[in-house]
Amino acid sequence: MANMKDCLLQFAPFSSALDTGFWHKLSENKLNLYRLDDKPKEITGYYYNGDPSGMPSRLCLEYDAFDKSNGIPPHCFPSNGTLFNTNTVDDFKNLDKKILLQDAAQQMWDDIVSGRAISDPRLLSKFLLLTYADLKKYQYYYWFAFPAICQIEGARLIGQPVLLDQHWAESKVDSFKSAYDAFSKEHPGIGFFIIKESDDGFSLSPPKCWKEYFNNQKKVSIGFCDPCTLESNPGWPLRNYLALISYHWGDSLDELEVVCYRDRTREGKRSIGHSVVLRIKITSMKEQTVCPKCVGWEKNSKQKLAPRMVNLSSSMDPARLAESSVDLNLKLMRWRLMPSLDLDKVAQTRCLLLGAGTLGCNVARNLLGWGVRNITLVDNSRISYSNPVRQSLFDFEDSQAGGKLKAETAAEKLKKIFPGVNAVGHEFSIPMPGHPVGTTDEAVDRVKDAVVQLEQLISSHDVVFLLMDTRESRWLPTVIAASKRKLVINAALGFDTFMVVRHGLKKAKEEEQIKTTEEVSDTEGAKAAASEEPKTSNILNSTIYGHQLGCYFCNDVVAPGDSTKDRTLDQQCTVSRPGMSMIAAALAVELLVSILQHPSGGYAPADTSSKDDHMTSQASSPLGLVPHQIRGFLSRFHNMLPASIAFDKCTACSDTIIHSYETEGFKFLQQAFNEQGYLETVTGLDKLKEDTNMVEILDFSDDESV
Repeated sequence: MANMKDCLLQFAPFSSALDTGFWHKLSENKLNLYRLDDKPKEITGYYYNGDPSGMPSRLCLEYDAFDKSNGIPPHCFPSNGTLFNTNTVDDFKNLDKKILLQDAAQQMWDDIVSGRAISDPRLLSKFLLLTYADLKKYQYYYWFAFPAICQIEGARLIGQPVLLDQHWAESKVDSFKSAYDAFSKEHPGIGFFIIKESDDGFSLSPPKCWKEYFNNQKKVSIGFCDPCTLESNPGWPLRNYLALISYHWGDSLDELEVVCYRDRTREGKRSIGHSVVLRIKITSMKEQTVCPKCVGWEKNSKQKLAPRMVNLSSSMDPARLAESSVDLNLKLMRWRLMPSLDLDKVAQTRCLLLGAGTLGCNVARNLLGWGVRNITLVDNSRISYSNPVRQSLFDFEDSQAGGKLKAETAAEKLKKIFPGVNAVGHEFSIPMPGHPVGTTDEAVDRVKDAVVQLEQLISSHDVVFLLMDTRESRWLPTVIAASKRKLVINAALGFDTFMVVRHGLKKAKEEEQIKTTEEVSDTEGAKAAASEEPKTSNILNSTIYGHQLGCYFCNDVVAPGDSTKDRTLDQQCTVSRPGMSMIAAALAVELLVSILQHPSGGYAPADTSSKDDHMTSQASSPLGLVPHQIRGFLSRFHNMLPASIAFDKCTACSDTIIHSYETEGFKFLQQAFNEQGYLETVTGLDKLKEDTNMVEILDFSDDESV
């Protein structure tokens, strides 16, 4: 070792070591807890005194740094820190580092002067951490400070540092090791101690036993658990320990013997022989009336006093990165604008999209934007050359060689856009009224299988979107969803008009009524849903609750029939202005989210208000209105919000139809598919038309215009 007699003692500074888990937890806390709160937060790190030679003195922060209840790893010692997490990079740059360090030093000095640090030496080991988390790029800017109070005249070495196994005989080293083991067991987490040697060996105690141990001795021995591995320098924690000793007992000391205790595993066995023994002289700080000078800001990799930056985007799992990034905008929305927004309810909603064409693709994309994780698509057609420009999940290659299946391809594209989504596509045709089943067993079985598959899909999902090209294809899902009490969102397009409608959600069946009432009894809409309907039918003067609302078919007095028969080319396709599907799809998804956020859910009353004070309406969700229907007229850039009561002779959702479906099953459905006018007969609609002279309405058009 170099000759260091009568030299100023140099201390090895801490080097910060942050685990990736720390940044993950900081990101999570920023989004879910801190939000815009940039007040200081208490965190905990630790340092280790058993590193092999050549390793820097590390202060470590891990995932559990934010949880004070978690323990410290073996042979490690806690360091309490203060986190300053800023909201912008400019705030990070503009923090007054000098003031922050001075404030931390002043607190430590107060602890020393008051004697609190004697009772709890852990107060001598603290740190500051300044951070800015760019959660869009997963880049983190940070700067550590390890406050250390400087000696007025500096601590000076007397002689050269000596390794412990050179300073003492092996028997004394073993005795000291045993004494330390007893001390650490009695005082876990305390890395500062005083040493007394007697004929019986060594005894170690915390600093509060100073007078009992030394009784004004001029030469005393102390020790600390040293994170440093250098043979000639002690670690950073000694600086504040010396300040404590200098203030309280420095005026009576001529010399300090300091054991820099280092517990290292060597050749499979614990060894303390590489610990360093220092003889130093300090001056008293008893007369110091103000906090002495403080140092401690960490240098960066270029050895300059400047912050550091870590970029985790390349090291993280891309799928997890995507998932976190998708959630970011939604969580920002919640803590910045709308704290009551229940994102979990949206994410957990299982959505079934019947139709994977123009509307289906756009609805699916909007659902992804809201964080929906489970999307199932059903379609029976293939991608044609005309589709990719209007159907946002497809490209030109998908239309070649006969075209890929729409539903399966759409599901694959959703997973490419966002790997975290559970997207599935099913290819089958939905049986429809006016489209006879056929007489062969094979034909009947094929239709029966399609009905069973559709029933299973609707049962296993929370919301059904009806996004098909034809009116009659919406009939069977409407019947099944009404029977199973599933929420239905229907979107239909005309040339420059569209309609988005939520179907009325029927009250629970008798065996489920008590449970439903208990679950939603705390909301006005749900109370009404579990009670008798109002006697009045004047929709202008009464609230229409969710269970009273009509479905897509309730405003029609004609049963759905074959709308594809004898159609010209322009009638075979839904001819609409290109922006219509995007507008209607977006509104359909936004309507769903508003329903999910309403305390009554699908039983929310219809809101037809267009005034600015709609947020105070009893029908409103935290996001605003929850209408029954949205009818848009793009030629006038105008929307209407009508609401209507369910029609008791509706060919799709009336009690008569639902009862026939539930009691007769496929037999009833088969007749509806095969026999024109059957649904009108079952509901009594034919008798109504006869009584009111409405026979001419039989020529009603089935296209998608509204």
